[in-house]
Amino acid sequence: MALVGLVRVSTSKQETRRQHADLDPICVKVFEEKVSGKLKVSDRPALKAALDYMRPGDMLTVQEADRLGRNLLEGLIVLNDLFERGVAVKILDGIAAGEHTERSLILDLALALAEDRRRDIVRKTKSGLESAARAGRKGGRPRVVDADKRRAILARRAEGQSLRQIARGVGVSLAVVHGEIKAAENNPEPQ
Repeated sequence: MALVGLVRVSTSKQETRRQHADLDPICVKVFEEKVSGKLKVSDRPALKAALDYMRPGDMLTVQEADRLGRNLLEGLIVLNDLFERGVAVKILDGIAAGEHTERSLILDLALALAEDRRRDIVRKTKSGLESAARAGRKGGRPRVVDADKRRAILARRAEGQSLRQIARGVGVSLAVVHGEIKAAENNPEPQ
């Protein structure tokens, strides 16, 4: 029996160190993915690779049940597929912590709670953005361009420099340069 790890976070900006710290020492191989847990198995390449790698008697190991998925139906599909193939699941933390060789109420409940938490996060994020908008604030990342950089971008563009040249010269991304030029075209007054 081999322990095979699955590390999952939803976005490329999120860290996987904590999950790797728990799984790397005990697993023969750890697969990592940075995709939403609400996706279908067919849209999760690392999960597919882990499933292909495992043999009957192996154990898919995750830090918490929500690493399997944050969509109850997809999580249950993963579990059913594993159990039918003779592969067990080991969950290190949370209400479903332990080794599972078949579906159980606690395992189903852990997946349902994961989906509910995801729904709650989406609802709270949307509510917070709406509240900020009503207060006149816009959500999102802070601006990286101050008035001096904006002037430099627009002056370099007026000189005929390409967007890439401007980005390198000013020290910002191509997307930032494009956005500033577009904003200046739509609103010729200084922002």
